Amino acid sequence: MTTPIVCLDIAGTIVQDDGAVELAFQQAFDGIDEEVTDSILSYVRDTMGKSKIEVFTALLGDEARARTATVLFEDAYGRILESGAVQLFSGVQDALRDLREMGALICLTTGFGAPTRLALIEELRLAPLIDISLSPADAFGGRGRPAPDMLLSALIMLGGTDVRDLVACGDTTSDLLAGHNAGAGLTVGVTTGAHTREQLQSIEPDYILDSVVELPTVVHEWAQMREVIHG
Repeated sequence: MTTPIVCLDIAGTIVQDDGAVELAFQQAFDGIDEEVTDSILSYVRDTMGKSKIEVFTALLGDEARARTATVLFEDAYGRILESGAVQLFSGVQDALRDLREMGALICLTTGFGAPTRLALIEELRLAPLIDISLSPADAFGGRGRPAPDMLLSALIMLGGTDVRDLVACGDTTSDLLAGHNAGAGLTVGVTTGAHTREQLQSIEPDYILDSVVELPTVVHEWAQMREVIHG
């Protein structure tokens, strides 16, 4: 029997962003006296889903300043979270319950650092609905998306033996590329976050959905098909 290991991105996939990530980037740049230009904002949007330290390093070209900016970003996002401005998309809790009821194991993945990831999970009461959660630094290899490190780490940590049991779901091209790079059996884009349907389609996922609420049906049908093919 196939046990799907469903790896879900957080911001933009199960959590409404509503500009929170961009605002936190803005505040981080303010904290290091760096101007946020249109080109910087464009890069931030294009690289949504990637490790934040990697994004800051690419933008600033200085690892020490990038580490400082990342801490400021995490602090800013934490304040936004405490304000109640960050919420789950409608139907996410039911979707997670449906996945678990069908026997799937669930891992939340994110480009946020561990403190922000854990604060999100606590604030939004997600812990009872998932098995594990990972930031890049928690993964074997320690690389953020589009590297496959978090997905492959989830497979190992949850006792999986076949990369084809992995389901990668997210709202960015980096999420989908990570799925392809990990050899995931199913890659699913959702249009609720940073990247458009056209951007997601350029990575050629198996499905593009309007909401993660549709994911349990897709995973169920995919798992049944795998059982027929592989026994």
